[in-house]
Amino acid sequence: MSVAAVLFDLDDTLLWDERSVEEAFHYACLGAGGEVDPEELEAAVRREARSLYESYETFPFTQMIGINPFEALWANFTAGEQPEFRKLEQLAPAYRTESWRRGLASLGIEDETLAAELAARFAAERRSRPYIYEETLAVLNELKGKVKLLLLTNGCPALQREKLDGVPELVSFFDHIVVSGSFGRGKPDVSIFKHAMELLSIRPEEGLMVGDKLTTDIKGGLAAGLTTVWINRTGKPSDPDIVPHYEIQSLTQLLPMVDAT
Repeated sequence: MSVAAVLFDLDDTLLWDERSVEEAFHYACLGAGGEVDPEELEAAVRREARSLYESYETFPFTQMIGINPFEALWANFTAGEQPEFRKLEQLAPAYRTESWRRGLASLGIEDETLAAELAARFAAERRSRPYIYEETLAVLNELKGKVKLLLLTNGCPALQREKLDGVPELVSFFDHIVVSGSFGRGKPDVSIFKHAMELLSIRPEEGLMVGDKLTTDIKGGLAAGLTTVWINRTGKPSDPDIVPHYEIQSLTQLLPMVDAT
């Protein structure tokens, strides 16, 4: 295997998005007061947010682009050329508050003012927590100059840019950044992988696709002919229908793959 380029997913591959979201929920839910179990409220809001999100006419578009309901709890959707982004921009404020209102109501608390306060607190808490994995910058520093680097991320252009702005040193490592919301289709659609390879001027066999999600990063990478590397830090179960070429637990395990070429 001769590696000329490495394509990286962003969320939960380079950025520790899951931790950011979990902590944002925890501290927002604490704002409901001592009589409310924060874990019960978090579960209720997650459930109600997902249900409400899936009820909107924009849901098929968000599925295609790869924007999940919890991102929509803090995204403003101010960028993106597609008309669906303008609809999402209009829906977002009410969606955020209504998700929290419904979550509280399911626990027997009818308080719209509190719902609005918690919705705003969640967004603020999430923005204040741009976590990055301990090895991310060191690995990118090792790879920079040896191979081309491309960031291939699903999501809203404005939100993904905001995430990158939270860790400004990350952007400089990449030769190209491709966001599904700007391209028009998201992983696992083969077209976005082909677009990335065209930007890098590589053949499929010259690229590594590194990501944490089998259903998007690995499935799409396999379909595009790339060598796929599943970063599985938390011991997620494998899928017999989506088999990556490699499975690793830390990004540091990428370095021998590149050094060997």
